Amino acid sequence: MTSEFAVEFRNVSKTFGDSVILRELNFGIRRGKITTILGFSGAGKTTLMKHILGLVMPTTGDVIVLDQTVNQLGELALREFRTNFGMVFQYAALFDFLSSFENVAFPLREFTKLSEEEIRTKVMALLDSVGIQPEAAKRLPSELSGGMRKRVGLARGLALDPHIMLYDEPTSGLDPITTHTVYDLMRDTHRRNEHRGFTSIIISHDIHATLKYSDYIVFMEKGRVVEHLDVDRFKQSENPVIRRFLEL
Repeated sequence: MTSEFAVEFRNVSKTFGDSVILRELNFGIRRGKITTILGFSGAGKTTLMKHILGLVMPTTGDVIVLDQTVNQLGELALREFRTNFGMVFQYAALFDFLSSFENVAFPLREFTKLSEEEIRTKVMALLDSVGIQPEAAKRLPSELSGGMRKRVGLARGLALDPHIMLYDEPTSGLDPITTHTVYDLMRDTHRRNEHRGFTSIIISHDIHATLKYSDYIVFMEKGRVVEHLDVDRFKQSENPVIRRFLEL
């Protein structure tokens, strides 16, 4: 039976030497929803995302993703497991030496057996879906605006038809108008895919955009989950740490 959660943390803690990074996490991220992980710097947000991807393993506890216990998978199984994800990194993290087209084609050439004609058709459709015109497909990242680089990054993240899309500070360095344009794009992408249980997980510090676009908020502080609520209830939280964060 398929779980209602795309991701579950069960009694997860993570230590590096004497430092405790994650502390007894017990929560689930619902399938088909947009969940944002919020918190001040050093809260453990990035380490949490690395656990979801199986890049870091818990010191104690289990991480369950798409009904698989990640910390029990071997290297070959982990490689296959990671094809379930799309990633949009901070500052897009495109290959500087590849055109927009080649950036999006890269995972298709790496992980599929599609013909070059099939790859071209899919890449152009993906670029179109995120608002990149055909003439821009030939451009290098250095020839694109910050917002356009984010769009190409999203198209690349969608190339393998992922079940989960992970966004790591997707609007860092962007002006307010472009920030909302990118969030609109993320939301529209989610809605186009939610019929298949598509799940979006965002790590962000942008509280105002987060409250507008997310379904659920996970707020972390010092490696713990302080609150995990739907957006409406999160706005009403009386937790003093969250009130301080909301008032920034």
